Amino acid sequence: MLKNKGHSSKKDNLAVNAVALQDHILHDLQLRNLLVADHSKTQVQKKENKSLKRDTKAIIDTGLKKTTQCPKLEDSEKEYVLDPKPPPLTLAQKLGLIGPPPPPLSSDEWEKVKQRSLLQGDSVQPCPICKEEFELRPQVLLSCSHVFHKACLQAFEKFTNKKTCPLCRKNQYQTRVIHDGARLFRIKCVTRIQAYWRGYVVRKWYRNLRKTVPPTDAKLRKKFFEKKTQDWKPA
Repeated sequence: MLKNKGHSSKKDNLAVNAVALQDHILHDLQLRNLLVADHSKTQVQKKENKSLKRDTKAIIDTGLKKTTQCPKLEDSEKEYVLDPKPPPLTLAQKLGLIGPPPPPLSSDEWEKVKQRSLLQGDSVQPCPICKEEFELRPQVLLSCSHVFHKACLQAFEKFTNKKTCPLCRKNQYQTRVIHDGARLFRIKCVTRIQAYWRGYVVRKWYRNLRKTVPPTDAKLRKKFFEKKTQDWKPA
């Protein structure tokens, strides 16, 4: 009897471990429709959606404009983490079959990741997904030090149905919004505007110089004074 009980308990443990590993694989592949743990959540969400539809009320537009505060420049340039909370542990991670996800990076660790990205020159180069310049569009830095457009990364995650880095294939990365590409683009635009303005000033100065100072070449000097005499009108 004891042997049978021990044999059945081992079978139960193997079954639990198999189910836990299968659930972890489905969770890792982002297959939400097949997850055992999320089946009840989807039913609750459906009930909540139905209740929200019943409770919705029509809103009458009075035509009065509401004063909206413009976002400050400091807030727009502020860096922040998109996923500050770590994902919940799966059953396999709770049983110790698979290691838990890494904890959220601290500000010092994020600074090291950013310095590594700056050394690689990721913000200077175009986005690896769309191959376009970052310009002023939102930009995200991954914990693996790779940089992408925020919209491009979201589209990649939606297309692949996974959370893996498009370059190094790191799983369950952490993301942080940065503005290095926008800052470099502003510097590039300012430098270009200054170059155009300086070129305009120098060309204008050179035209005035040619009108007032005679050239050293004999032929050009002769033409210069002939034009001066033709333009001269007696008072």
